[in-house]
Amino acid sequence: MKVPLSWLREYVDLPPVTAHEIADKLTAAGLKLEAIASHGHDLKNVVVGQVIEIEELTGFKKPIRHCLVDVGEAEPREIVCGATNFAVGAVVPVALPGAVLPGGFEIASRKTYGRLSDGMICSEAELGIAESSPGILLLPADTPLGADVVELLGLRDDVLELEITPDCGYALSIRGVAREAATAFGVPFRDPAALELPATDGVTHPAEIGDPTACDRFVLRAVSGFDPSAESPLWMRVRLTRAGMRPVSLAVDVTNYVMLELGQPLHAFDRNTIQGGIVVRRALPGERLETLDHVTRDLAEDDILITDDSGAIGLAGTMGGLSTEISDSTTDIVIEAAHFSATGVARMSRRHNLVSEASKRFERGVDRELPLAASWRAVQLLTELGDGVAEPGVTHAQADVAPVAITIPSGHPARVAGVPYTRETVVTRLEQIGCRVVDGVVEAAEGGRGVAATGVVTSGDLAAKLAVSGDDPITVYPPSWRPDLTDPNDLAEEVIRLEGYDTLPSILPGAPAGAGLTETQRLRRRVGRALALSGYVEVLSYPFIGTRDLDHLQLPADDDRRRATRLVNPLSEDEPFMRTTLLPGLLKTLVRNVGRGFTDLALFETGLVYRPGADAPETAPILTVERRPTDEELALFTAALPEQPVRVAAVLAGEFERSGWWGQGRAATWADAIEAARAVAREAGVTLDIRADQHEPWHPGRCAALYVGEVLVGHAGELHPRVVEAFGLPKRTAAMELELSRLAAPAPAQTPSISAYPVATQDVALIVPADTPVSSVEAALRDGAGDLLESVRLFDVYEGAQAGEGNKSLAYTLRFRATDRTLTADEIAAARDAAVELAAAQVGARLRGV
Repeated sequence: MKVPLSWLREYVDLPPVTAHEIADKLTAAGLKLEAIASHGHDLKNVVVGQVIEIEELTGFKKPIRHCLVDVGEAEPREIVCGATNFAVGAVVPVALPGAVLPGGFEIASRKTYGRLSDGMICSEAELGIAESSPGILLLPADTPLGADVVELLGLRDDVLELEITPDCGYALSIRGVAREAATAFGVPFRDPAALELPATDGVTHPAEIGDPTACDRFVLRAVSGFDPSAESPLWMRVRLTRAGMRPVSLAVDVTNYVMLELGQPLHAFDRNTIQGGIVVRRALPGERLETLDHVTRDLAEDDILITDDSGAIGLAGTMGGLSTEISDSTTDIVIEAAHFSATGVARMSRRHNLVSEASKRFERGVDRELPLAASWRAVQLLTELGDGVAEPGVTHAQADVAPVAITIPSGHPARVAGVPYTRETVVTRLEQIGCRVVDGVVEAAEGGRGVAATGVVTSGDLAAKLAVSGDDPITVYPPSWRPDLTDPNDLAEEVIRLEGYDTLPSILPGAPAGAGLTETQRLRRRVGRALALSGYVEVLSYPFIGTRDLDHLQLPADDDRRRATRLVNPLSEDEPFMRTTLLPGLLKTLVRNVGRGFTDLALFETGLVYRPGADAPETAPILTVERRPTDEELALFTAALPEQPVRVAAVLAGEFERSGWWGQGRAATWADAIEAARAVAREAGVTLDIRADQHEPWHPGRCAALYVGEVLVGHAGELHPRVVEAFGLPKRTAAMELELSRLAAPAPAQTPSISAYPVATQDVALIVPADTPVSSVEAALRDGAGDLLESVRLFDVYEGAQAGEGNKSLAYTLRFRATDRTLTADEIAAARDAAVELAAAQVGARLRGV
């Protein structure tokens, strides 16, 4: 919401403070500041002039005119101008030499087209009033010559741009922001909606509400004899532009102006195009509507429509229909102001991907009491500016809506904030936002619905029963412009924010004795540190995926990862599922960074994935808050929840070991992804068994399955080329994904025994079939060598003529050490021979050269 301060000051007597000071006050009240824009402060030396002579210059490719302009000085000014929309006698703004126009554009006397140009005749765009303009700005004929244009037109202004949260729909108007500013500065507020309405005299146009759940108030007023050629006055165009809206025509500009001023969206119909009476209803099967944007829309049965005898003529609260559009020949206008269902408009707007300024306000909640005043305000402007005649009478259809009453103890805000607020403070603050406060608990006869201190909407009798006794209960009636106030804690929040969030103490709760991180939490931290020390950077991705992500991973149709939990209200329809794997988010993050020039990347993420069971229901039941759920309801709810294991994943691309003056670097490979998995396993105190596998999205020949014992815990390797192409990844991108939840919880750390005796090393080179897993050979060597073996390390792999066709040579270093003695040569040789013998028996290994 863009708020020109000159407009704001019409309804609030603000003290002489700067725009930044006003913004600070509004920010403290909960309205977030996005930006402050200054207009006209650098504009100077622009005066009013009158054209007294025009000479058309010929011989040029475009029209050029040499003008004499009277600016209230002794002699007229010579000015060369290319615009043609003015004649002799026109009153125009003139920038004199030395003037500075918006953007730092300085005006000087110069010779052009063979004539002296001693200034410039200005358009709206050149004065910063509009983004573009077809010609010179023409001023009223009675404007005094030589007057300062900036002061005359009010061009010097500051505009606050505020981010309005969904619960503050009232602040999408000058009226709402002015009320907040008045409260913040403690000054009077003049309500622009407090208009004296004319007496009701008949019906303007027949109308009715066909579905009270879609609309509970519908107002029509009419203007006849409107001059379609009448233009919006400059002051209105300036305000609309500063508020972020584009001026269109007088009829449209008036509806937009009133919407910005009061917060009530309006719509103008050409009365001569309406066929019969108007009905507000839901759409019928098969109905269609061509909206003002020239798009023909297929309507859903939940859509809220404005209709006449011909069918739909508008999407309620969103966009009007093309058939009843105000045209250049419209002389009779019907103004519509209504109160539509907020959720209905929100769903309709999203369903048709049609977001308008009106829908933004309706879906946040519009003041139900505004339609009568807002429609009359629009009629006043149309008659005053467009020479129309306000027709007597008003159409006012409405459905009964009971008032909301919230019964709370007067001390409730103090208990919520932990700060002592007196009863007078609570009542004063609630009255400042427009609430009516009554002592005690009001019965249903007076208050209609009630909300007890528990927050449950009840009848008045039940509210009295639920109200906290012995703490001075009060009953609060929220104002019509605050539909978000439905709960006792809503009222507490209003008191707290107006008293100032900065007055709330910041007190950390004391940690209970003996509590600390669990072993699982410690493991996650150790894993993160280990990967970070290995050169990986941690990222956090949104936990949402779409079908396209799963397709890009080349997952088969029956893959368990395609069975995902669907969100009822996803942030994006392209990502409606909770993730079943961490890889899509990591891969998209990698692509985003590569696109910004970071080609050497090693990223990791630790987080939950969501894996619904095969028998899980599609939707979880909605549990009531009025009572404890039954065991059956809890069982259904628990069954609908997906399993949420903790996983860690990593992706690598580019150089893993960087090039530099020290020499050539090394590109990341599948082996680095496996080593990342080993680093995770070491932190968990387990050893991974690496086995060849085929598993999407990895390359079938460069994929490793990661086991702990016989438990599959993850996969690592190089991604499949089709996956690389689908995501737009660098070639040979590698990845790893491991399930931390399947690793045994680490036992308390034990101090390792350290031998003081010397180590003995033995190198062995074994010939094995080429398809033999290295992990199988290593396991055989460990088992055969026995307890004297301290470690085994593969340091060379050779495939060539000396190894024989279909074979490979694996060279290992075996380290032997005893804890209680120095090993003899015979003991070392025996352990080595036993290791080789078992490897020969299990994997068919033989010593190289034998």
